[in-house]
Amino acid sequence: MKKKYMPAFVVCLLILVLAVAGGAVHVISKYIPTKDRMDLNEYYGQVAEGEAALILGTEKLEQRGIIVGEEGYLPLDVVNTYLNQRYYWDEENQQILYATPSEVTSMSASSEAGSEVWLRNGTVYLSLSYIRQYTDLDTYIYENPGRIAIQYQFSDVNTVTAKKDTYVRFRGGIKSEVLTKVQKGTNLILMEELEDWSQVATMDGYIGYVQKKAVSQPEKRTFERQFSREEYNYIKMEQPVNLVWHQVTNMEANAGFAEATANMTGVNVISPTWYSIIDNEGNISSLASSDYVSQAHEKGLKVWGLVDNFNENISTTEILSRTSSRQNLVRQLVDAALSAGLDGINIDFEYLEEAVGIHFLQFLRELSVETHKNNLVLSVDNPVPEDFTSHYDRAEQGRVVDYVIIMGYDEHYVGSEEAGSVASLPWVEKGIQDTLAEVPAERVINAVPFYSRLWKTLAGTLSSEAIGMGQVQEVISKYKVETYWDKNTSQNYGTFENEGAEFQIWIEDAQSIAEKVKLSSKYNLAGVAAWKLGFESSDVWQAISNNLK
Repeated sequence: MKKKYMPAFVVCLLILVLAVAGGAVHVISKYIPTKDRMDLNEYYGQVAEGEAALILGTEKLEQRGIIVGEEGYLPLDVVNTYLNQRYYWDEENQQILYATPSEVTSMSASSEAGSEVWLRNGTVYLSLSYIRQYTDLDTYIYENPGRIAIQYQFSDVNTVTAKKDTYVRFRGGIKSEVLTKVQKGTNLILMEELEDWSQVATMDGYIGYVQKKAVSQPEKRTFERQFSREEYNYIKMEQPVNLVWHQVTNMEANAGFAEATANMTGVNVISPTWYSIIDNEGNISSLASSDYVSQAHEKGLKVWGLVDNFNENISTTEILSRTSSRQNLVRQLVDAALSAGLDGINIDFEYLEEAVGIHFLQFLRELSVETHKNNLVLSVDNPVPEDFTSHYDRAEQGRVVDYVIIMGYDEHYVGSEEAGSVASLPWVEKGIQDTLAEVPAERVINAVPFYSRLWKTLAGTLSSEAIGMGQVQEVISKYKVETYWDKNTSQNYGTFENEGAEFQIWIEDAQSIAEKVKLSSKYNLAGVAAWKLGFESSDVWQAISNNLK
């Protein structure tokens, strides 16, 4: 009987062993982490010979760099977009210009590798060593595949620290392929926390996942750096700026300074509209008067001469994109300011096309170097921020000029499809808030209007004209207009009919201006400006002074 049942026993035993073995294999397959390495050519994408994948911080880029020997090169657009936007390509002279706070340096391009600036097949590349002269970053160069990893953010970085030697995997999960192994104590940049895994970036260019139990709790970290850069020293007024623009259209108008300012109080800066660009070589016309400046100084006023780009026969893009004309404009402005004894220059370039954005910023950098050498204040007028004016780059402006001025008016303007306020309070406040997202408050000036628009609708056609405060009162008196305070705009509003036309007006007066000036105090701005002298009522000066703190 024993012999009869022995084969059955053996079969059962084998089945049991196989089942246990199968279970063990299943357990191993399911719960034992894989150590398989990911193919880096697949991870970084196919890299052509001599080129290099680019990893900047926590992002793998589609653009490619170049590795030549032990040196790496980055495309200029990558440098400007991610690392440092002040490397400016001077197409005219085939060189890179870099403006520091005190000088404009240049580096000629070469058609061969080994130089700091390499013009290769029509694309400008900068060497890592050249980039590091002006930019704080750590770089890592690897082969097989070629890749360049760069770390450039060192303040308030979200990090975790490896509590033990651990793997960074391509995806979350122990069966995901391994990208790299990190040692205990390694700092990793935290990108996102999941339930059991965290997405991280290593300092040397891997972006993947680690088990949360293998790393510390997240913490903000600022890494100590040895890099030092030259800082801008701004010229600031000791008191809040109270500026008014004075529209001067001919030399004879300068003689009216005393009369125009006779009743003016509280103002400490006057900006006459003296200069205009007259040709595409960057030459300017001038209405400047040394006698005007002397009278202003006797009244305790600083004088910031305004330059505009309103000439229909010029191309601002052409002027600013060519280094010869751009730098000629810089020289002419500074020479004119010094000749007239000015205290500052006010840039009023309006309707700038997107294509001119980078050249406008370079103009401001180059002008800033020269104005600060000569102790001249540099201020720049800007429209209220909108998506279509992002190329004005107020953040970069705010780094290089002394004051960024918001032209807090023209909410509704000639040509608007509907009647409305020139500067309703909520619109003005949003403009201030949006500007402060880019520029420090102590260098922001908000400009207010001394004018209103009288809107006329006749036979379905809308038109308007800008009128000063005195004219507004004449209209109200002549047509016996009843006005009331509109809480939505913080302005007095009136409407009337005459000769078959309907008229509307949102009134700028001492009451509405006071509410706008309060915003400068609320947001601790550098001060206020006003357009323009001669449009005001006599009580507006005290309204500004009472509310400007």
